[in-house]
Amino acid sequence: MNPEGIIAQKNAVRKAMKEKKRALSEGKKLNDSEIIFNRVESLTQFKVAKTILAYWSLPDEVDTHRFITKWANEKRIALPVVAGDTLELRFFNGLNNLVTSDSFGIQEPIAEEVVTPEEIDLAIIPGVAFDRKGNRLGRGKGFYDRFLNQTKAYKVAVGFDFQILEEIPVASFDIPVDIVVTTKN
Repeated sequence: MNPEGIIAQKNAVRKAMKEKKRALSEGKKLNDSEIIFNRVESLTQFKVAKTILAYWSLPDEVDTHRFITKWANEKRIALPVVAGDTLELRFFNGLNNLVTSDSFGIQEPIAEEVVTPEEIDLAIIPGVAFDRKGNRLGRGKGFYDRFLNQTKAYKVAVGFDFQILEEIPVASFDIPVDIVVTTKN
């Protein structure tokens, strides 16, 4: 399929997922998020990981806030900071050290030390949709694909059950994850 066709398919999936996320109640979202992260915490790769990349979730994503604050004293938790066209990774060092980015309105850590992709043992990755082969559809800017291409970390995508599709459109630069964790998968 030509690049324009792939882009159109991706945008159609994004639109459909946006509607499904909008219909999700806050209580269900938080309950499902807790189940999802209990499953992440049971992974051997999580148990042995010392440095974890997570993300400070947006309102329509699997909630990561409890997970990050729960583990911040036991593991090194890095969060992404948007820097131009790339993600810089910086350590989470408390709720008081998060600021809202100008570019996307995402909460980002203000820590000085930059974490390299090589330091990450396990990466928890958001997405709009996923398929059973580990392909993920992001928001369309390619930040995570560029990062995932640089790391050897075990890649864990987290999503709600309805975000799993039989197949999602994939371009040559899209990087799959090792596992997708939902409440059922």
